[in-house]
Amino acid sequence: MSLFDEWCECEATQNGRKRLLKYTERQNGRAAIAGRLPNLVRSHYDDMQRVAEDIAALGYAGAAALLAERLPRAARARSGELGEILASELVEQHLGYSVPVRRLRYKDGREMALRGDDFIGVRLGADGELGLLKGEAKSRANLAAAAIAEARAALSRDGGRPTATSLLFVADRLMEVEGHGAQLGRTIRNEVANRAVPAARIDHAIFTLSGNAAPRALEVDLQAAGADRGQTVVHLRIEDHQHFIRVTYEGALAIGIG
Repeated sequence: MSLFDEWCECEATQNGRKRLLKYTERQNGRAAIAGRLPNLVRSHYDDMQRVAEDIAALGYAGAAALLAERLPRAARARSGELGEILASELVEQHLGYSVPVRRLRYKDGREMALRGDDFIGVRLGADGELGLLKGEAKSRANLAAAAIAEARAALSRDGGRPTATSLLFVADRLMEVEGHGAQLGRTIRNEVANRAVPAARIDHAIFTLSGNAAPRALEVDLQAAGADRGQTVVHLRIEDHQHFIRVTYEGALAIGIG
């Protein structure tokens, strides 16, 4: 069972290529996935094989100290990055795209936000045609219309296409690995040069995480979004939003405990 299916109830509505997904926690749902969250968060900041090697070489305390150099300490940075992490997981589990690069592994500084699109999904059709998902993530204790408008504005930039810089970042990381990854990286680099993927194969997604119920502004935004591409808006309600984020990061740093 996927993380979100075990954790949450989902209210889904769809109109053509537009869909709204509202997730709320099941009774005891958080407890059911609590054991999975620490490694999930860790995996977005470092390769889990390297973490295992760190444990073997340095012990649990040493491995935790190394990981702590990657994870943010500030509440605001943690909030935003956990939104990106959960968005990437949901995209892969429920939206039919792969998010092939865990971009938080490549941050310049623990508290520094990465530039570019928050998440990019890719998929290849049976005919080898490339499809892309351009996504923005917002995490707020109280989600309001301004944050939603900010996300939509970011999606609309560059003619609705993922930024060239973001695509090249993904392509370059993929091409560092031989095999299918390198081939996909080459395909993405070709797209950056040729801009051949039409709007109909570039979907948009907004992922929101907040303590309040899904605001009406999410539905208004989705209704106004262009119909020339797939549009998905996701809301995940965590009533104790800030407490949940703090505990999640504390759990990720507690290597070998519990």
